[in-house]
Amino acid sequence: MKGDFRLEFLGTGTSQGVPIIACSCPVCRSRNPKDKRLRASVLIDYKGLKILVDAGPDFRYQMLRSGVQHLDAILLTHNHKDHTGGLDDVRALNYIDHSSVDIYCEEYVLHSLQQEYSYAFAKEKYPGVPEWHIHNIVSDAEGLPQNFIVHKNNSRLVWVSGQGYVEVPSAAAGLGTEAKTGATAETRTDSLAKETAGLEIIPIRGYHAKLPVLGFRFGDIAYCTDMNHIPEKEFEKLKNLDYFIVNTVKRGTHISHWGLEEAIELCLKVDAKQSYLTHLSHQLPAHKDFEKELRERFGGRILPAYDGLILYK
Repeated sequence: MKGDFRLEFLGTGTSQGVPIIACSCPVCRSRNPKDKRLRASVLIDYKGLKILVDAGPDFRYQMLRSGVQHLDAILLTHNHKDHTGGLDDVRALNYIDHSSVDIYCEEYVLHSLQQEYSYAFAKEKYPGVPEWHIHNIVSDAEGLPQNFIVHKNNSRLVWVSGQGYVEVPSAAAGLGTEAKTGATAETRTDSLAKETAGLEIIPIRGYHAKLPVLGFRFGDIAYCTDMNHIPEKEFEKLKNLDYFIVNTVKRGTHISHWGLEEAIELCLKVDAKQSYLTHLSHQLPAHKDFEKELRERFGGRILPAYDGLILYK
């Protein structure tokens, strides 16, 4: 039965995707559509609230393939290019939807965006650069991230010739009379956003080798990519899940990702009703063989995800 949540896997591949450029291995040469893996990303739809997790280099094609015409928010797990490299293409949504996009990330990720996309933060911007509102995901003294709520995005942009986009006041949103321009790190606090039912996001601290990264829990679904360690305290956030989604790139061990057996051990520890593996590389078996292997071992409770897979809750 379809409920309030819909999660679509937009990409389930590793940082290079599958197939890899110039590779002639059996997985990369597979004709099975389930072996065609874009860079890792998921799209959450909660009662019409559309939230994207990560916007890598395949963002444009992922949006086109899934028919996305609006995003309320983008949550960034960390600052690596395969998770942030498509953010410039947000400007297409700015143009079509006449709205900026709320981006939620940690402070170090914001600093990285300010370097990678300096033109989006300039005081005098080139007309047509992407329009974002950046929200800082804060952590406590132990470095554990705090919950936050994502609301419907009610910003309104208009195009001013020779100047670019201007965020205009909205009586319905209770905004002031002063128009705004430019990407900003200020959190929006307009009254309509406060009144509109939102979705509480539970961020989960993980480590990608030594780099602090985030997973996210939405209701009874948790998504943890690009990790190979979760602090023990954070497992409280992973109890009583219907779906647990976790990364693995290969058999054996990896410097910054869980190996297959490590990911399986983690899935068994979390004990969700259903677990899916993502961020898969061509070093793992082709989907058909990989799914068969996991079904034989775990009766279908742990399975490989694939691009286009949709989960309902």
